[in-house]
Amino acid sequence: MEPLLIYKALSNETRRQILLWLKNPKEFFDERKYLQQGISFQIGVCVGDIQAKVGLAQSVISSYLLTMQQAGLLESERIGKWTYYRRNEKTIQEFADYIQKEL
Repeated sequence: MEPLLIYKALSNETRRQILLWLKNPKEFFDERKYLQQGISFQIGVCVGDIQAKVGLAQSVISSYLLTMQQAGLLESERIGKWTYYRRNEKTIQEFADYIQKEL
């Protein structure tokens, strides 16, 4: 875990919002089309769904997701031509512990 990368990732409101949405994706995204494909939100949420919800260009969203992944906040899984993102709860907990101890 690199705290500076996490601070940078969390310094953007949209990235924080995405992280919040991915905490409980059933509240913010429609899982029916995932279930029809035989997958669920356990693998993550598709980049296209995140992009549609945010309303920014896919290149911007991809950049945001990459920043969060490099910081360790997200994990990704590619299925076919789609990439799905989910929270990395282990790193998020490590960061929470770090803040509690260090700040």
